[in-house]
Amino acid sequence: MSYVSHLQELHGLPAFDFPVLGVERELPEAGAVAWRLVLDYYGDSGEVEFEKLWDRFLGSVEPAGVRALVIGQWGEGYGDDSEDVVRCLVDARERFPALRAVFIGDLEMEEAEISWIEQSDVTPVLTAYPRLEEFGIRGGSGLLFPAVRHEHLRTLRFEAGGLPGEVVRGVAASELPALEQLEMWLGVEEYGGDATVADLAPILDGGRFPALRHLGLRNSEIQDEIAAAVAGAPLVSRLTSLDLSLGTLSDEGVTALLGGRPLTHLERLDLHHNYVTEPVAQRIRAALEPSGVEIDLSEHNDEDIDDRYTAVAE
Repeated sequence: MSYVSHLQELHGLPAFDFPVLGVERELPEAGAVAWRLVLDYYGDSGEVEFEKLWDRFLGSVEPAGVRALVIGQWGEGYGDDSEDVVRCLVDARERFPALRAVFIGDLEMEEAEISWIEQSDVTPVLTAYPRLEEFGIRGGSGLLFPAVRHEHLRTLRFEAGGLPGEVVRGVAASELPALEQLEMWLGVEEYGGDATVADLAPILDGGRFPALRHLGLRNSEIQDEIAAAVAGAPLVSRLTSLDLSLGTLSDEGVTALLGGRPLTHLERLDLHHNYVTEPVAQRIRAALEPSGVEIDLSEHNDEDIDDRYTAVAE
């Protein structure tokens, strides 16, 4: 199954593709949808610069009513980074008073492999939009996220085949008092995913994000080490859901979870795409399901330790 696909919604709003140049289509009200902007870089519209697409969008839709933006392809899939996208968003900040959600990098495999998506420093978007509540990024190559403070951000999501440790450390050093959901696809070292368990420590200690209720540390080739760190983390007692899916989780990691802090207060524990044997899977089900915890242990893989892989890499 593919874990990387176009967003169907953002901020509770259905995604709507802003039409390419030359295509006539009735447009919805500005605040009724999450507007997806995709540059027709290889098409016939003649629109090959994101800035021109952006200007046409600003002239077609009332920006003051827009609540959510999804940015898809902005240039050549593996050559152009997101710096121009970030600049356009920052320069237009006064025109989007209602903007509450932004996702940058909504590309599928047919457009660009996730490791080919070239990002940049995306934190100026947070600085420019102090009322933003949701922020998502796909692609880790070239991504920068120096520590920031943001009073209203509730959801922060990174999807990557390799999330740089520098980004993880930047998130861990940020001040996000309203953050309720944090998800990071850590990926593999081959594609830049060099974060360590030590980089996650400020998050797991529980003092950094007081409102955090959902934590996703996913798609990692060190998933067992992460599970062991999570098992003893003070943060766990505050969570309502925990997601350790898409990685190389095995019996070692699940056994650590069983021996760590209680998980019976969780509403959901997602461990799908795993290398957990059935006896250990039965143990964690027996430990948690009677308390009402919903556990996802689907997509079990049987590969030997040397052949284990994350769900998303290149």
